[in-house]
Amino acid sequence: MRQVFTLIAMFIAVICWATFSSPQSGGEILKPPGEVVDIGGRLELLVDEFLIDSMKGEVRLKLHRPERKEIVFRTDAPWEGNASAYQSIFQDGDIYRMYYRGMHYRDHPHESGPAAKALPPHAHYLCYAESDDGIHWRRPKLGLYDFNGSKENNIVLHPDTRGNNCSPPQTAVFRDDNPDCPPGERIKIIGQGDLRGNGLYMMKSGDGVRFSPLSPDPIVTKGAFDSQNIAFWDPTLRAYREYHRITLPSGIRGVATATSEDLLRFPSPVPVKILGARPDDDFYTNAVKPYFRAPHTLVGFPARYIEREWAEPLLALPGLEERLARSRSHPRYGTALTEALFMSSRDGVTFKRWREAFIRPGPRTRNNWVYGDHFVFWGIVETRSHLKDAPNELSLYATEGYWEGVSTDIRRYTLRMDGFVSASASAEGGEFVTRPFVFQGGNLTINFESSAAAGIRVELQAADGKPIEGYTLDDCPEIFGDSIRHTVRWKRGGDVRSLKGRPVRLRFALRDADLYAFQFVPFQPDPVRPPRPTTGK
Repeated sequence: MRQVFTLIAMFIAVICWATFSSPQSGGEILKPPGEVVDIGGRLELLVDEFLIDSMKGEVRLKLHRPERKEIVFRTDAPWEGNASAYQSIFQDGDIYRMYYRGMHYRDHPHESGPAAKALPPHAHYLCYAESDDGIHWRRPKLGLYDFNGSKENNIVLHPDTRGNNCSPPQTAVFRDDNPDCPPGERIKIIGQGDLRGNGLYMMKSGDGVRFSPLSPDPIVTKGAFDSQNIAFWDPTLRAYREYHRITLPSGIRGVATATSEDLLRFPSPVPVKILGARPDDDFYTNAVKPYFRAPHTLVGFPARYIEREWAEPLLALPGLEERLARSRSHPRYGTALTEALFMSSRDGVTFKRWREAFIRPGPRTRNNWVYGDHFVFWGIVETRSHLKDAPNELSLYATEGYWEGVSTDIRRYTLRMDGFVSASASAEGGEFVTRPFVFQGGNLTINFESSAAAGIRVELQAADGKPIEGYTLDDCPEIFGDSIRHTVRWKRGGDVRSLKGRPVRLRFALRDADLYAFQFVPFQPDPVRPPRPTTGK
C-alpha cells in the first residue's frame, strides 16, 4: 500500500512540475504558492495576487481607470475615414510612431444621416503618423503609394501588398527588440495575408515606412484573423510571442498564443486562459505587451463585445438614426457595444482579467456607445505630465466615433506610472503580507499615494513571518504623500543590504492609501536632513 501511495505522490509531483515549469510559461514565473521567489531588482506591480500571501482588514486590490484627456488625432484625410481601427503605437528613440487603418464604412444602401454625406468608400490602407511628445501628431508625406493621382500621403501599406504579404485592414506594427535583430528588420508588421484569412504574415523595415516581406510563408495558419493579431520579442522569455483571434468551440471569440525563438516558425497555438471570464464573454482584441517598466509582467487591454437588445436604453442612446441604418446591413451593427478591459499575466498564457471596465464608454455623445469604440491602441507610451514638476505619466489611446460621420477620433487617456491596480486601503486601514522572496539591491522603494492624515508603514520579516529587528512596523514612521519612487526608511535608515539574498517577506500596513508597486534598487546613502525645528510653548 505504501508503494501505491508513493507512486501516486510521484505522479502528482510530475504533474505539478509540468504545470509550473512549462516552456510556454517561462519557467520560474509560475512557482507554486509558498515557494521562495527570486525577484532580483525588478519592479513588482500589484496587478495580481501572485506575491500576496495574506490580507486582513479593509484592504483590497483595486482597478484604476485612466483619466480621459484630449482628442489628439482625427482620421479625416481623404484616404482615411470613419472606420480606423487596430492602431499600434510605440516610442522609437525621440519619435512616437503611430500606425492606423485608413478605412471608410459606407456599406449599406439605405444609409442616412451625417454618414450619408461622408467620404466615398475606398480601399483599405495602413497609414503612419509621428509625434515628438505623444500629443501633437503629424502626417509625413511619404510619397510611396498613389491615392487619387497623388502620392502626397502617409500610406505605408496599400491593397497591392496583399497576397503573400499583409493585408492593410488587420495589421499590427512593432519594434523588434531582439538584440540579434538586423537593423534593416527592426520594425515589423504582422498581419492577415488577405481577407479570406489564410494566415498571418510578417513584413520588415529599417525605417518604419518602407516594408517588404520577411518571408513568403505564413507564420501562423490556424485561427480566425479578422482582428489585430500581434507578435513581439519577450525579453524575459528570450523568445517571440504571438497572439491572435480564434473562434472557441462554443462559437464565441477568443485568443490563442504561441512562443518561438524563431519569428518565422511558431508551433501550434494554445488558447489563452482568462481567469474571471464568463463562458459567453467575447473578446475582439487583446493588445498584450510586456509592460516596459516591468517586462516580466504582460498587460493587455481586450475589447469586450456585447450585443444589446432593441429596448428603451439602447433606443435612448445618441445617433439612433445611424444606428438603425447600420443595422439594415447586419442587426449587430446597430446593437453591439464595445469597451476596454484590463488584464495581466506572468506567463503569457494565463491572464487575470478584471470584470469591471477599464475604460467605460463615457458620457453619451454622438461619438460613443457604438460598436468599435474604445479599442485601445496596441502599446503604452511614457509622456510628460501637464502639471508643473509632476513625474511623467502613462498615455494610452482609444478610438471614438467609429462608423460615425467622416472620421474616427483618437482620444488620449493618462494613468500614473504603474497605476493599473493598487493595494487600496480605507481610512479604517488594512494590511497584507507577501510570500517569501529573495532580492538584490540596497534600498526598498514604493510607488504610492495617501491622504494627508494617513499613510503606509512597512515591515521586513523572515521567511517564517517573524519581524526582523530594526525593520518592524514600529521602526517605520508612517509614510505619507504621493510618489512613484519613495525610499522606505526605518529609524535605522533605508539600508537593507544585509538582507540581500536572504528569504524575506514584506508586510505593508495601509490607511487611506494606495500602493501600486515596489522595487529593491541599488543602495543610496540616506540624505542629510537639516536639524528638526524646535517648538516653543
